[in-house]
Amino acid sequence: MSTPDSNSHVFEPAGPGEVSQQIRDISEVPAIEVITTAAVHLMSAAAVKLGLAAEDNAEELKDLDEARKLITALAGLVTAAAPEIGSQHAGPLRDGLRSLQLAFREESLIPDAPGKGPGEKYTGAVN
Repeated sequence: MSTPDSNSHVFEPAGPGEVSQQIRDISEVPAIEVITTAAVHLMSAAAVKLGLAAEDNAEELKDLDEARKLITALAGLVTAAAPEIGSQHAGPLRDGLRSLQLAFREESLIPDAPGKGPGEKYTGAVN
């Protein structure tokens, strides 16, 4: 279960002027940058949930169920976006995704069957 300190977010609505500025700011960001930024956030979160964080308490942060969800979401995003963002951008994202999938397999006490690991329904089996 989540603790208030670790997973809570207090929603603070933006004022009317702030919303207009945020919309104007996001309109200037290319789609490829939004996609790759979202992918990097998913990768980072998955790495932390796999216990790969650099902090001393990395093992305490490990949560393989959460990592599975994040890796699957990342696989869906990368697979769907690849034709749109091109191989120059998709290649490194695929490499990062594959590394996370392999790390998940190593961390699992009971490994998933080939093709059944996180995100493998989108990427195919990872060995």
